Parts: sequence; C-alpha cells; structure tokens
Amino acid sequence: MRVDPVLLSRLQFAWVIGWHILLPAFTVGAASFIAVLEGLSLATRRDVYTRISVFWIKIFSIAFGMGVVTGVVMPFQFGTNWSRFASATANVLSPLFAYEGLTAFFLEAAFLGVLLFGRKLVPPWAHFVAALMVALGTLFSSFWILSANSWMQTPAGYEIINGQFFPKNWLEVIFNPSFPYRFAHTVIGFYVTASFVVLGVGAHLLARDRSLEEGRTMLSMALWLLTVLVPLQMVLGDLHGLNTREYQPAKLAAIEARWETGKRVPLTLFAIPDDRAESNALSIEVPLLGSLILTHALDGEVKGLKDFPPDQRPPVAIPFFAFRTMVGCAVLMLGVVLLGGWLRWRGRLYDTPIFLSLARLSAPIGFVAVIAGWFVTEVGRQPWTVFGLLRTAQSVSPSLTGTDVAVSILGYVIVYLLIYPSGLLLMARIVRKGPVQAAERDAKIEAGRPQAPVLAGAVKLAEGAAP
Repeated sequence: MRVDPVLLSRLQFAWVIGWHILLPAFTVGAASFIAVLEGLSLATRRDVYTRISVFWIKIFSIAFGMGVVTGVVMPFQFGTNWSRFASATANVLSPLFAYEGLTAFFLEAAFLGVLLFGRKLVPPWAHFVAALMVALGTLFSSFWILSANSWMQTPAGYEIINGQFFPKNWLEVIFNPSFPYRFAHTVIGFYVTASFVVLGVGAHLLARDRSLEEGRTMLSMALWLLTVLVPLQMVLGDLHGLNTREYQPAKLAAIEARWETGKRVPLTLFAIPDDRAESNALSIEVPLLGSLILTHALDGEVKGLKDFPPDQRPPVAIPFFAFRTMVGCAVLMLGVVLLGGWLRWRGRLYDTPIFLSLARLSAPIGFVAVIAGWFVTEVGRQPWTVFGLLRTAQSVSPSLTGTDVAVSILGYVIVYLLIYPSGLLLMARIVRKGPVQAAERDAKIEAGRPQAPVLAGAVKLAEGAAP
C-alpha cells in the first residue's frame, strides 16, 4: 500500500508544532507574570511576591526547556520534508527566522541564567531587569514567528523570479496585512492561557489550605488580568475575522460552512458539513446574525465556498468545529471571569468552594482554545503553504517516500510521549509542594553549596561522633 508522503508530512508537522505551541502558549505569559512579580517585589519589598516568583520561575524553566527541545526540530523539517517550500521561500522567510534567533533566543539565553541562579548573586534591580529581558525575548520570538506565519497567510512585499520569492519591501513583508491582528490575537491568547494556569494553581492552593497568602495573591492577580484580557481578546478576534473576510474569504467560508454567497445570511451554530455534497446536514441557524457578526451589517454579503474552485477550498469540517470550540472556550472563560468578579464584590472570592473547583478545572482551557485556533488558521489556509501562490502538494520534498515519513513520525510520537508526561510530572511536583516550600528549599542554598552536609556534620558532633 502506497502512503501519500504529502499527507504524512502534514501530519508529522502538525504533531510536532501542535505539541510545541502549547509551551509558548504558557511561557510567553508566564515570563511577563514573573517580570511583574519581580517588579512588585522590588517596589514593595513584600516577600510574598518573591516567593511566588521563585515558584513560577521553576515551572517556567521546565516549560522553557521543553519548548527549546521541541522547537529546534521544527526547522529541520523544512529541509527534510518541505525542501521545495524552503527553496521557494528562503529569501523571505529565512531572514525572519534568523531575526528571531538573534533578537529573541540569545536575549532569553543570556538573561535566563541570571533569572534562574542569580537572585543571591546580583542586586534585586538586576534580577528584575533579567526577568524583563526574558519576558521581552519571548515577545520578540512571538513577533518574528508570527510575522513569518502571517506572510504565508497574506503574502506581501515580494516578487517572484524563476519560481522563487524575493523581498521587495521588508516593511511590507514583516507587517503584512494579517500580521497586526494575528500577533495581537495570539499574544493576548498566550497571556490568557498563562493567566488561567495561575488562576487554577492559586485556587488549588486555597482549596488544599496550603500557602494561603500566595494562593490568594495568585488568584487575585490572575483574575484582575483576565477581567481585562478576556473581553479584549473577543474584540481582537472580531477584528481578525474582518481581516480574514477581506484577505482569505475561502477560509472564512469554511469556518462558517457557508456554501452559497449571499446577504443577510444566518449564523450557523451547528451543522455537519459535507464537502462532496456541498451542503450541511442538521443545521442550527440564527437568522441575520451571520451577516451582522461577519460584516457588522445586517445586509452584509458573505462569500460562499461555491465561489471558489473545488481544488482551492479548504476542508470544511476541521475549521468549522475548531472555530466553535475556540468560541465556546471564550464564552466559558468569560463566565469564570464574571463569576469571579461577582464573588470579589461580595467578599467571597477566596472561600467559595464551587468557584475554586471551577477555577481549577479551567486551568487548561486556554490550551484548548490555542490548539483550536491553530487548527482554524492552518487548516483553513489549505491547500496552500503560501496562500494563493504555492500549493502544499508542490512544497514537499520530491525524493520523500511515505515509508520515510512514517518512520520519522513514529520516532516523534515516541519521543514526545516521553518528554511531555515527564515535564508535566515535574511541574506537578512543584505545584504540589507549593511556593512556600519551594522558597524554603532555595533558602538552604548559599554560595552554591547545599546546607544539608553541614547539618549532617553538626548532628554527628552533637551525638559525639567524629566529623
């Protein structure tokens, strides 16, 4: 049986980047949270912020290390699986990836050591600066990676010579039409994801009656931030949708499972799309709401998939259901935020068991939304790697066989199923011990030497034994 190397290569890249994106979805927000904690500790001299910062730095370092390991392997696939894509786009995309390494990775690597090990070796202000630089590095990384991805979605500032893309205007390449919306929507999504993790951990500590001051501080800080970011994310998502309608109408039609072009279209809440029949089964629709949401006008026109040749349409079911998953997560997030705000107003934020349980359960909701959004963006772009210009089927390495990719997929699956559970177990152990215990353990380290051997010698002396 011959297996299509294009399909397998897509599945392999989806597996790798699908797992990898979960890590920056946390570390980008966590780095900024740590920087805020370090700033508050420096400004107020309150130990609680230091203890919380020490706690989250440990978790961040594990996630960051996993992110580096899983991120490094992705560029290699451009050469092994997608050599035609790499050859065609190298003049545009390679500099963007290089800028990411120069401005982000080296910045993070240079200051991460100070953040992890320099608390007793540098002044507090220097440690705060290190935290800021690490946070800035994660944002730089997001900037360049999302710029490259956005260029693939809405290419601009290029010319094609002998089948290769060459940059004509770097500002147009970097700040391509979809980049501002995708960057804002993604980064705020990362902040929301990290905030829900902090909210869940704070609620967990309070529910377990451990590290109460730290738990209350985490819960309160995360809830205040989410009160601003969740509504803002909905607004940014709407703006991103308007941009998609203008530059990628086929993607929007797939997201809405809209087959016929029309005005005053309904909003499809649920359906079972059928690509072959070019229709939906079991549709549940709200009249007029589709045009109002998608165009901000009751009589706004929405293009249907039948306006595009069949070989230029994305598969419908995946972006359709993934988008509704993402929106469903946003509604649940807003519900948690509103309930938390009401309990704060009533003075019962920290001692309502139902809310604490809800906050704990909602800790992974941001990751679900991020993965769903990624499916919407990437599957909705098909059948193109560079939208409208370079097909996915024309981007794969010509010498690649299905067997080659199948073997490498198996290797990736095994390795990732070892890495991720191990990392999660390490982070879970830190959460279980809590920030107070983590800070006390760090207090036993002085000048790089553990205190335990000294204590052991003292015990022996007390017992009359020779040291």
